[in-house]
Amino acid sequence: MAEIKYRRILLKLGGEALAGEGGFGINPRQAEFVARTVSNVVNLGVQVAIVIGGGNLWRGKQDGLDHGMERVTADHMGMLATVMNSLALQDALERMGIPTRVMTGIEVRAVAEPYIQRRAVRHLEKGRVIIFGAGTGNPYFTTDTAASLRAMEIDAEVLIKATKVDAVYDSDPKKNRDARRFEHLTYIQALNLRLGVMDSTAMAMCMDNDLPICVVNLWQEGALERVVQGEPVGTMITG
Repeated sequence: MAEIKYRRILLKLGGEALAGEGGFGINPRQAEFVARTVSNVVNLGVQVAIVIGGGNLWRGKQDGLDHGMERVTADHMGMLATVMNSLALQDALERMGIPTRVMTGIEVRAVAEPYIQRRAVRHLEKGRVIIFGAGTGNPYFTTDTAASLRAMEIDAEVLIKATKVDAVYDSDPKKNRDARRFEHLTYIQALNLRLGVMDSTAMAMCMDNDLPICVVNLWQEGALERVVQGEPVGTMITG
């Protein structure tokens, strides 16, 4: 049995993790891939919570604010988009035999449980995967901030930021062959260099509570398992 370093993790996914062609919509095959990746670490005995964005269904700035929509309305629509993604991922996980609960920051009781911190921890202790939908339930806060907040509330040992790049770079490695790759950063370095890992509120929250962040390519085979086993993968951001 593999040695496990992190027994409880929060996995932050962007909406593009489930996206169909062109980065929009929900592709069931993508959902199945993410579910299979998550099930691999669940089967190692790791407790997994997930926060997922909604950018594949709704981009508040492009689709709303740039056309005169009120910010609060645009943000509420974005929250509902994350609930749709959460339900799609829950379906994919449960078809693989992984018991899953969706908990939301705004009440949609017909399809998901309202978020209650103690209940969330109990689900994890019983071996269920939790997907947190609707962000924090408040406008003006990103799903990055929701991920940091929920990770602290459930006492996660690491926040894993899933991307399609193998680590954090100082510029886009697809456009710049000389882009510098970081294996380790401090919170202050990540903030000062404006690397775009997470928004500043989320990063500051992790820094204040000494929660490590690991940025990793979820689509690299075995990467998530290697992270929970404590192997050096991607970029680690700590104090």
